[in-house]
Amino acid sequence: MKQISSLQHVELIPESTIKTIEARKKMLIKFGADPSAKDLHLGHCVVLFQLQKLQEMGHHIQFIIGDFTAKIGDPTGKSETRKPLTDEEIAINAKTYQEQVFKILDPNKTTVYYNSEWLEKLTSNDLIQLAARYNVARMMERDDFEKRFKQGQSIGIHEFLYPLLQGYDSVILKSDLEIGGTDQKFNLLVGRHLQREYQVGVEQAIMTMPILEGTDGVKKMSKSLQNHIAIDDEPEDMFGKIMSIPDTILQQYISLLTDESAASIKQKMQAMQEGSLNPRDVKVELGQYIIKRFYSEDRARDAYNHFQTLFKKKEVPDDIPEIQIGSAISIANLVVEHQLLSSKKELSRLVNQGAVSVNNNKITDMHETLNENSSILKIGKRKLYKIILAT
Repeated sequence: MKQISSLQHVELIPESTIKTIEARKKMLIKFGADPSAKDLHLGHCVVLFQLQKLQEMGHHIQFIIGDFTAKIGDPTGKSETRKPLTDEEIAINAKTYQEQVFKILDPNKTTVYYNSEWLEKLTSNDLIQLAARYNVARMMERDDFEKRFKQGQSIGIHEFLYPLLQGYDSVILKSDLEIGGTDQKFNLLVGRHLQREYQVGVEQAIMTMPILEGTDGVKKMSKSLQNHIAIDDEPEDMFGKIMSIPDTILQQYISLLTDESAASIKQKMQAMQEGSLNPRDVKVELGQYIIKRFYSEDRARDAYNHFQTLFKKKEVPDDIPEIQIGSAISIANLVVEHQLLSSKKELSRLVNQGAVSVNNNKITDMHETLNENSSILKIGKRKLYKIILAT
């Protein structure tokens, strides 16, 4: 069996616990995700690919959908209190997460939990007992809480509950190991602390993983920042987004999202610096690798050909989606009615950026009317639609 220490990670705490756990035939490995958005994205995949490797070693994954903790919202890295999601939003997102996670994990070696199963059953007395097992001084050691406190920004008492409730998941499940991004280290350690407090017979080790930057190359990948690549994106969109990432984060993407060896990656980066390897060719290879992983080799090839037609040859592909309209309609209403974007606000932002055009003419007013028999609507760099007015 492979050793956990051979897997890519940032930190293992404590090392001695890892050695003890490695001696066992099977580990219970916990990973949780709050359904705060509809889609899992490549940022989640950094951890999910690691979990897949651990499954191949014979270990079992406890995948927790944080439908209860999502009502609070993880304060990690946030400069203000998060807006709570509705029960309906959480239910829709949770269903999507459960479907998407098995694009990577083996369902036979995974148990899916909803933490509402036990957190909703906590009584007032239970919550008091849970809160009594941690103190405010330790809680304020979190960077995000400390910064907000110093800047005089509001910190809700319910936000203090978040790491305690996430940690309580580990108490219930008696996890041997919990994995998360480096930004989750505090929360993971709370789980270890609470297991000791509740004397469940195990103190989970924690493994932290690098955080994948978004397509902007600046901030953590996040749907709310519009810098994400969703694992359910259409291959053409996925390929286009990968081709758009800055050259400076190519090494990070290859290292975290593929099985390519460190030596091979180093050789590629050196060749790029010397000018003997075009970064574009490296992105093409990466894009096709990712699409093959989630779709197929045929879809990867089609996505590449679509990109070539759209950007290199600057032609309109034959297979773009068609939308039939019964009468003249504004671009804003069309986008909302056919769910081409998430909101009119997003459309307004793209219009202001000059990223929306009709028949190659940039749009300056999102309320402009589409009234020609046939129009080509382009939204952003990759979304093309043929709008047909029925007569």
